[in-house]
Amino acid sequence: MLEREYDFYIKNLSALLKKYKGKYIVIVGEEVVGSYDTEIDAYTNSIKLYELGSFLIQYCIPEKKVQPQMFHSRAVFS
Repeated sequence: MLEREYDFYIKNLSALLKKYKGKYIVIVGEEVVGSYDTEIDAYTNSIKLYELGSFLIQYCIPEKKVQPQMFHSRAVFS
């Protein structure tokens, strides 16, 4: 889940740092679709446009060993 987005981040980290260093970026597929100063801004704006689980929010810093965090919704469908 979201491996494609995370792989894109790792493979393009050098270029992403030049443009987004210190920002929370939102990645869908292999495209940066948003850049925010806070994680909460990235999340609240992204859920308006994209389905949960279809985008990655990644803090853009010069460290390749940063592991993504996954958050799961407690949605109940009936």
